Order: sequence, then structure tokens, then C-alpha cells
Amino acid sequence: MKPYIHPEPLYPYRDWTLEEERYEDEENQRSESLFAIGNGYIGMRGNLEEGYHGERGTSVSGNYLNGFYDAEPIVYPEGAYGFAVVNQAMLNVADAKIIGLSVEGETFHLNTGTVLAYKRTLDMRRGILRREVDWESPEGRRVRLTLTRLAAFGNKHLAAIRYEAKALNFDGTLTFASAVDGTIARPLNTEGDPRLGAGGGLPSLLPEGMEHGGAFSWVRQRTRHTRFVLLTTMSHELSAPPGFERSRTAAEQRLTEEFRVPLRSGETAVLTKYIAYHTSRDYPEEELLPRAEALHRMAVREGFEPLLAAQKAYLDDFWKRADIEIEGDPALQQGIRFNAFQLLQSVGRDGVTNIGAKGLTGEGYEGHYFWDTEMYMMPFFTFTMPEIARKLLEFRYHTLDKARERAGIMAQKGALYPWRTIAGEENSSYFPAGTAQAHINADIAYAIRQYVLATGDTAFLVNQGAEMLFETSRFWADLGHFNPARGGAFCIDAVTGPDEYTAIVNNNAYTNLMVRSQLEYAADTADLLRESYPKEYERLAEAIGLTEEEPRLWREGAARMFIPREEKLGIIAQDDTFLTKKRWDFENTPADKYPLLLHYHPLVIYRHQVLKQADVVLALFLLGEQFTREEKVRNYAYYEPLTTHDSSLSPCIHSIVAAEVGELESAYGYFDRTVRMDLDDINRNAKDGLHTAAMAGSWMSIVHGFGGLRLPGGQLSFRPRLPSQWQSCRFRISFRGCLLEVRIGREETDYTLLEGEELELRHGDRPVVLKAAERPSMALPSMEPPAE
Repeated sequence: MKPYIHPEPLYPYRDWTLEEERYEDEENQRSESLFAIGNGYIGMRGNLEEGYHGERGTSVSGNYLNGFYDAEPIVYPEGAYGFAVVNQAMLNVADAKIIGLSVEGETFHLNTGTVLAYKRTLDMRRGILRREVDWESPEGRRVRLTLTRLAAFGNKHLAAIRYEAKALNFDGTLTFASAVDGTIARPLNTEGDPRLGAGGGLPSLLPEGMEHGGAFSWVRQRTRHTRFVLLTTMSHELSAPPGFERSRTAAEQRLTEEFRVPLRSGETAVLTKYIAYHTSRDYPEEELLPRAEALHRMAVREGFEPLLAAQKAYLDDFWKRADIEIEGDPALQQGIRFNAFQLLQSVGRDGVTNIGAKGLTGEGYEGHYFWDTEMYMMPFFTFTMPEIARKLLEFRYHTLDKARERAGIMAQKGALYPWRTIAGEENSSYFPAGTAQAHINADIAYAIRQYVLATGDTAFLVNQGAEMLFETSRFWADLGHFNPARGGAFCIDAVTGPDEYTAIVNNNAYTNLMVRSQLEYAADTADLLRESYPKEYERLAEAIGLTEEEPRLWREGAARMFIPREEKLGIIAQDDTFLTKKRWDFENTPADKYPLLLHYHPLVIYRHQVLKQADVVLALFLLGEQFTREEKVRNYAYYEPLTTHDSSLSPCIHSIVAAEVGELESAYGYFDRTVRMDLDDINRNAKDGLHTAAMAGSWMSIVHGFGGLRLPGGQLSFRPRLPSQWQSCRFRISFRGCLLEVRIGREETDYTLLEGEELELRHGDRPVVLKAAERPSMALPSMEPPAE
């Protein structure tokens, strides 16, 4: 790997904040993504409350609700049986964060008048977005504005904005104009980028009424196709000198409430706005108004300060478990905390929502959930906030019937989970890189196993996980076959592995390896239930028609699984034919032709040895117990030069495996590229939303890569190594009810049991029994040099 050259920072390095010290129109969309706030259900881009003045303002105003979507029919010029029928797209919903301000009739905007001071701060310890502006109007009136925005972690339906305005050099009237606007523009994708979605078309939200009520104002809309109801509501509290006036207006789909406040120089007015979103995906339609009213009355009664305190308390607990401290690298210290915070802001916690590829920060990938959840984001939550990890798995259980239906459409038994979805149906209209990626079944099985090993939550496995394992294993048993041409080995044909630059192949090695692991785990789980939970096993077997023969068939399929190998090179072949193809001509491919998917027809790419992202290398990490160190070195050395990393999911995996095989400088370079992917806008598309999988991958690079965390045989194990650029690194791991702190120094590693009485682990090859209040220090395990 070529050394990664870190770009000049777009924002100053800060330990706990992201700060913008001047406003720039041309970079506004990027900042809107980075300064987004959310609580796992509500997501608000960092749009300015006052909007933008004239044509100079460039913005994608975004307000999103996790799992709230419309489903438009997919129109194929040339269709076929079994193609995905509808595309579910997360909706940009009514905008309730609008608050305009005028000073004696002069409208405040950042690109009118004079900005004397400006600062925008995303505070990751307090969970707020704060903006401070000193502004002078064209006629010389000065105001000091402080705006604080939050989406409440304690109540998924609630967001709030506190707007403080102080008159600095005049006596006069300030007018706040607070609004909710249900008219949403759908930007058309004019870039031809399949990652963005089509956009355009008819509005997805249709008006059904609006009203200024006594305690709050509301706008009611219904989705065009799915017929879900959305109720967007707002209420206000004003703290100001006496004599203010209040008025309300309604026009089209916009409700506005104005507050005209007379101020003397030095006086301050504070408007607090409470915003709530409720939909019929969560509650019956008739309950939406009463629930909204109760929430607003509670919010106004308790006030903004308790919301701030609750936000801080929630994050104190989060950071106690999820924080990573890096000594000696302020850029990456900021990056890893920003990534963890944005993951928390984006993840669904209710068992019926998940986490999208762009979180709740933009409309890239249309809000779809992918395998990103299980392979990248689940480990972060499994080892920091396991209660959230369980909710992510519950989403898959909640949509299991849809996966059964999809398997039936594909003429297979069992269940096939969708490649991309919101509600459980397959949404991928390009099947070679969608439905063909059946490995998502094995990815979900892997996540179940990792979660159960890390938490000891056998109850989940017995009551929900086993059913998912059994149904997806049935799919594999039916899809694969014992192939006489391969000596009776179990083969899986016509699939696509993680590398989307190679499609519709036989025996993708990653898929076969992961399926082998799944089938073994499913058979072991059947044995566990039969022996230790016989009533639950009998109930499940009867419910899904499981026979005694099926687990035995799973074991046979695992035992005879075909893994393509190239004996001369001593590597695993990515699939049956990958190594017979011509290598991509990297030397003569200009830099502006990447990512390849935007510049070459898929068939051109499919004919070459070239990877979009880690495939065999990913298997080396996930299933590391199955490979010797020499096998890992050889496979990494072969596939690393062929990988473009056109997918943001790729660098972190190469970082982990590079660290394991002793290539610490490469490991650091790939990690560096991952951890600040959005903060430095490395892929130049942060404007479309943040890369949540890469964010989680940066955590994996530290904990699994430099920390060497693995679970061989279910035992917690570490093989730490520290990049030369750092003085030390400290992280924490939740494991089976214990909270462990790991500090890696230049020459030794300290382990501290913060919660729990006793914990067994391995440090390198050495077993350790750790007790509360102990802090043993151990020399870093020896690291063999890379094999020749």
C-alpha cells in the first residue's frame, strides 16, 4: 500500500467537538451532513434555522424518521420474474426546525448584513448542536444569537431548539417567525450515481390537514403509496420582557407562529421550540394527536434545561462504555469520537428499525438497511451497548416472514434476507449486486453467534435467534448441492460475494466459508435446544416443520463444503474462475476514473481481476481461527494490490488484517483513511450523508485490529500492537455483564475490570484471570515479521 497522505483538516481538531468557524456557501451541503443531529429515530441535517438568502444559498434541507418510508413501484424497461417489485425510500419529512428572525424589519441571514463572529459546534458530550453568531444588519443594528438544537435520546419522538437573541446596540422589535412546512422538494439525481437513488417524481407526502391548536400546532400528511400517516407538531415557550405580541398564520402546507418582542439594548429574548413527529407505523392513527398533545404538554412543563440534563446523562453512560482515547494523534482522536457519536445518533433502538448506510444524515442509498449492519455496525454495539445490538437483531426477527416470502419467490426453501430494505422486502433492482449477495444470510447468522458469545444472552438465541438460524440454513441446504464434478463437495452456484466488481459466480470463497460456519452453528444450536431447552425446541420444530434430518444435513453440508484454492500460490481463490481472468490495468487507469463503477460498464469490470472491496480478506478476519498466519499473509499479499477500495467498507478490513500479519504501517494508513472519511470528505460525497459502516469500521480497526480482539472458542482474547504514531490507546469492552478497560502502551498492555467480579481472557497466548480492582500490566505479545 502507498503511504496515506493525510489532507489538510477541513475543521479544527478538537477532542470532543466538531467546530465550524466560518460559513461557506459552497461547502454547506457537506457541513449539513457533518453537523446533523439525531436520536436514532429523528434525524435533522445541520440546516440553518433561518434558511438561505437568494440563489447563493445551497442546501439540502433534510428531516428524516428512521423506518418511515414510501414504496414506489420499480419500473423495468425489461423485467423478469422475481425482480424486486417496489423501492422503499426513507422520506424527507415536514421541516419543523424553521425559525426566522428579523430586527426592526431587517431579515437575518448569514450572507446579508455583516457577520462579526460565527461559530457552529457539534458537542458530542452534551448531544447538542450549538450556533453562536454576532450579526450586524445592513442598517447597523447588532444582535448576538445563540441557537441550541437537540434530538432527545430519552424520547424518540421529541426534538427541541432554544433560540436566544440579545440586542447589543439598539432599542427595537425582534420578530421570531417559527414554522413547520410540509412541502418537500425531491432533488433529482442528475449525477448518474446509483448510490444516490433517483429522486424527483411526484411528492410522497400528501396533505390531510393542519391546525393551530391551543397547546400546539400540527400538520397531518399521508404517504402516497404506503398510506402511512405522519403528524408533525410544534409548540413554543417564550421568555422575554413584557409587551410581546403573538400571531399565527396558515398557508398551503405551512403553519407559522410569530412573536414580536420589544427589546432595549442589552436585553435578551429566548424562544424555545418543541418539535414532535408521530406516525401510524408506530401507533394507530387515532392515537397520534393525543400522544402529540401529551408530549408537548410534558415538554413545556418540564422545560429545556431538563432535556439538556437528560441528554448529558445518556451520553455520560454511552461514553463510559464506548469512548476510545488515543494519545498522540488529535486528528484521529476527534475522528473516532465523531464516528461513535454519529453511530449512536443513527441507530434504531425499537426492534422494528435498523441503521441505514447513511444513517439519518442524508438521502444516499434512500435510507436502506444493508449487510453493513451485521458485519460492521453490530460489533460496535455488541461490545459497547449490547442492548442496542439485540434490538438490531430483533429487527431481522421482526422481518423473518418477509425473508421467507423472498426465498419462496427465489424458488428456495427457508428464508432469504433482502440485500437492501426498510420494511423487510427486497428493494434491490440490480440483482447481480443485490439479490445474488445471498451471503447476507450467513452475515446475520455470524452476528447472532458473535452477539450470543459476547453477551451470554442464550434467551435471545432460544426464543428468536434459533428460528432465524434454522430458516436461513434451510435456504443454504436447498440452494447448494453435492456436486459430482467436485468429488461430491457441497457447492453454491450463481452468487455474488462482498466484492461487487465480481458478480454471479460459482463457489465464492467468502460465501462458502461463511455458510460452512453458519451450518455448523445452526446444527450446534439445534443440539443445544434439544438437550437443554426441549420444550422450546419442540415448540419451534413444530412451528416451522423442522425435521430431525435437517440438522444432520447441515453438518454434512458444512463438512463437505467446497473451498476454491490455488495450491501453487498457496491462496484461496475468490471463486471458481476469478484467478483465470486478466488483471485490471491499474497503471494505465487515471485517478479520475475511480470509482470504477461510475466510469466502466459492469461487464467490463466483471471480466477482470479487480476488487471493489475486501472479499477473501474479510473472511481472513471474520473466520481467522480457520487459517494459519502464513495463509493470511499470502492471501493478503495477493488480494491487497487488486483492491480499489471504491467501497467505503473496505479500508477498515484491510487495516485489521494488515495489523494481524504485522504490516503496522499499512494498517495505520488504512485506518487513517477510514476514521476521517467524512470529516475530511475523502470520497467527496459527504454531502449525500455520512458513511456509517466506515465509521463503525474505524472502531473495529482499533479494537479488532490494533487491540487484536477475537473470540476463539467463545473466549475473550487480545493480541495488542500499537502504531508508531501513538503513545497509547485506551478502549473499553462490554463482555458478559463485565466492563473491561484495555490500555495499550508502547511496551505493555494494562487490563482493568471496571464492572464485574471476575473475567477470564487471553493476552496473546497467555491466559489471564482478572478480578475487580486488579490492573495487571503485560508486555506486548511478540509479533513475527511478515512472511516472505
